Amino acid sequence: MANNKANLKAEAFASVVDGRDVRLVSLVNKQGAEAHFINQGAKLVSLVVPSKQGWVDVVIGHDSTADYLSSEEAYFGAICGRYANRIAHGKFAIDGQEYSLAINNGPNALHGGLKGFNSVVWDIVEQEANRVVMTYTSPDGEEGYPGELAVQVTYTLTDDNELSIDYEATTTKPTVLNLTNHAYFNLSGDGDASVHDHTLEINAKEYLPTDDTAIPYGKPEAVEGTPFDFRTPHLIGERIDTPIDQLTWARGYDHTFILDKPLGKLGFAARCSSPKTGVVMEVYTDQPGVQLYTGNWMSGNMRGKHDARYPARAALCLETQHYPDSPNRPEYPSTRLNPGERFRSTTVFAFSCKG
Repeated sequence: MANNKANLKAEAFASVVDGRDVRLVSLVNKQGAEAHFINQGAKLVSLVVPSKQGWVDVVIGHDSTADYLSSEEAYFGAICGRYANRIAHGKFAIDGQEYSLAINNGPNALHGGLKGFNSVVWDIVEQEANRVVMTYTSPDGEEGYPGELAVQVTYTLTDDNELSIDYEATTTKPTVLNLTNHAYFNLSGDGDASVHDHTLEINAKEYLPTDDTAIPYGKPEAVEGTPFDFRTPHLIGERIDTPIDQLTWARGYDHTFILDKPLGKLGFAARCSSPKTGVVMEVYTDQPGVQLYTGNWMSGNMRGKHDARYPARAALCLETQHYPDSPNRPEYPSTRLNPGERFRSTTVFAFSCKG
């Protein structure tokens, strides 16, 4: 039986994957907002927040572990790693030693490989009413990456209707690391057909243009005078089909924006809102970039939560992270993690409602 506003059934998620138990974890705050996760991929399954129409689930996904395992969208709500986003040709070097990764996205490596952090079962090590801590230890050499990496992710649903994600990691060898959460948001509610009517603002004067395989050319370009200028609010659908290579190759937005804030400091990244529900989502992060992805490759064929179908652009992702291909770009902020260091990062998704 479902006993939550998202109408999720815990028994539909209770399963065994790779010999390990998977289960649904539910958080609730004092206002009644809810966040639901599974430890397979440390995935955010549902996020129920107040709107002018009542409670609304603003995250799309599935309502069983089995559906997640067979999903066309392997990254729905998941933690992506060791390296979120793309590494060109699946190769990088550390101190002269070259490492090779699985090629799983055109000619490139994407989101950690064939079995990245989105696919493994995490340990649930702490759980409170509004907080859960999950850990995963990635063995030395897993998916081609050096060093044993111990990762911890803490999800907290605050009483101010903020979902805070805190990341920590340590390694036994020099390695590269880029972690993000890949939640797919539709602020009009799970099952709404399009985010074209969402208003979006991104705190970025520059973005990273890419080639036709989604690898940045290298140098950032100014957003001014382009469909990538979200310094003031624009509808997502307003310029998404502009006939330029950047948007045609990606079938929409799938680009990194360079955030206009101090490196390593928590600051404002983006604001998005729905005219239907009045839900406003603000994103804060200490990461240098945010990847805007508008769900361009969703087919509408798979079964989502409560039998919803998700066509292309039925959701958007705001993935806070370092830049794609940073291990091969010494001019980008470094993604290297050394033994004895502790990686720490925080991203906050803050929700409110305007009437």
